[in-house]
Amino acid sequence: MERVVCVASLLVLGSVWMVQTVPVLLEPLILPKENFDLDQFMGRWNEVAVVSTCPYYMQRKRGNPIIVALELEHGASDGNFTMTATHFRNGSCHQTSTDYRLTNTTGRFFHHIARFRADVDSFVVHYKYDEYAMIRLLSVEQPSGNKTTTFKLYSRSMSVGATVLDDFKMLVRQHGLSDVAIIMNQNKGVCVPGERVTQPSQLNIRRR
Repeated sequence: MERVVCVASLLVLGSVWMVQTVPVLLEPLILPKENFDLDQFMGRWNEVAVVSTCPYYMQRKRGNPIIVALELEHGASDGNFTMTATHFRNGSCHQTSTDYRLTNTTGRFFHHIARFRADVDSFVVHYKYDEYAMIRLLSVEQPSGNKTTTFKLYSRSMSVGATVLDDFKMLVRQHGLSDVAIIMNQNKGVCVPGERVTQPSQLNIRRR
């Protein structure tokens, strides 16, 4: 089978990776839930779980399964919004921003990764504004049309209830991904951009 380039977009971090892998099968069309209200979707979220068809993306997430704090704010115009992500990486706290463009379909957002000529659509599939949101991301590489699908679970807190997690697993299974592969991100505390994180020494850990 011909090998192709998989572009996995870690949207909340504004980072992009590439990996050689097999083509991804076409997924059933997912439409956002009706009556989506963007204003209620804005504000603070935490990325608590992820799964993707891109193996390199999954490898990177397994190596650093940390909850990412997200802040969604309206942009300068009515046609866009900004997602600012704060996260730990390599012993430091980092902050990045991604601009999203609204589409004619409420609950569906778009942005383009110029470096890899990848179009990325995000769909808010299920949600309860004050509790959780389930997001489906589809990255399409141009001009090849190669696709990468990712599902993410956002929470207003640092965790979700068992019922919400079960619903997320069902959504993942319905679209051909294994719920066993879902990565549950871990709470590493408050991340302040620019500050280095001091890990306790093994000696101090043993003394405790």
